Amino acid sequence: MKSGRSLVSLAQELERQLHSKKDLVVSSQLLRHDTNDEGDTRLVIEESNGPAKYGITPLARRQLAEKLKIPYAYFERMRHDQPVLLDRNVNTWLQSEDDRRMIRTLDGHVRAVLSDRYRRLDNFDLAESVLPILQQLPEVKFESVELTDTRMYLKVVTPRLKYEMTPGDIVQAGVVITNSEVGQGTLSVQPLLYRLVCRNGLIAWDRSLRKTHVGRAQGAEDDGVTVYRDDTLRADDKAFFLKVRDVVQAAVSETTFRQMAQKMQKTLHIPLIGDPVKTVEVLANRYDLTDTERSGVLRHLITEGDLSGYGLVNAVTHFSQEVEDYDRATDFEVLGGKLIELPTEEWKGLAQAI
Repeated sequence: MKSGRSLVSLAQELERQLHSKKDLVVSSQLLRHDTNDEGDTRLVIEESNGPAKYGITPLARRQLAEKLKIPYAYFERMRHDQPVLLDRNVNTWLQSEDDRRMIRTLDGHVRAVLSDRYRRLDNFDLAESVLPILQQLPEVKFESVELTDTRMYLKVVTPRLKYEMTPGDIVQAGVVITNSEVGQGTLSVQPLLYRLVCRNGLIAWDRSLRKTHVGRAQGAEDDGVTVYRDDTLRADDKAFFLKVRDVVQAAVSETTFRQMAQKMQKTLHIPLIGDPVKTVEVLANRYDLTDTERSGVLRHLITEGDLSGYGLVNAVTHFSQEVEDYDRATDFEVLGGKLIELPTEEWKGLAQAI
């Protein structure tokens, strides 16, 4: 499992962001796009006290392009080569649309351009609610926590529940809680298997609680700019956060843990009888791995010398520790969870690849 930051560092950054972010629900006609000759973009918002200028993150640029149905590659080409043309295109479409968007800002930059139906489930409130729940788990260990530009992750393990895959090869029970404030995924609570021998994490992708960030349209009665501060909507989320407690307890229950562990154990009996190189190639094509990622998984499979389904699962999750981007590293932990759920016929395509 890829290491993240300390729990103290996470708490400090969440506290800092709490006081540095602002959300606005804005009519598209009150937005104006501005690009300088170097390709740096700003979004100018006509707020009640006058125009306010915000920088725009790469994610927010992509969301804005999608909203206006401008292909992102073309958006970026104009930004670099024809900034005046970009502004003319973006502003023409903004002024012609009669809709409202939620604009999420942090540190003076627009970090997300979302629907006015986007329902905030914020990281600070989530952490404040679930950390006490997680800390009550028996002998809990916060193995990895992180706050990226797109998501917050809380990955914890309770050593009280353990299962022996083979003599000396122990996995423990855990849970992963993830959330995105910028429209890059649902709030989810998922069971986790933690393999001690190599600190691999495997996330059960189909056994999760998911809460989508969709609600009623906000601020629709007003044609101006509506500002939502953190204390305004916090009460709306409390009822949902209370449900998380029960789901966390279910995720680390002995029944759930044993079912996951036994599914993983069954992959021990799937021999990779084909060409290992072809097996990983099929895996890479099926799950959109890059050439570098494919080579890394193959290296772990060969180095660890276990040419079985179990070896392939562990090669995938072990490689996650080398991936620089924390979000992408977590994708490999989720991929491990998908593999142990594969039906027999799909395993044949991997195990018998030639």
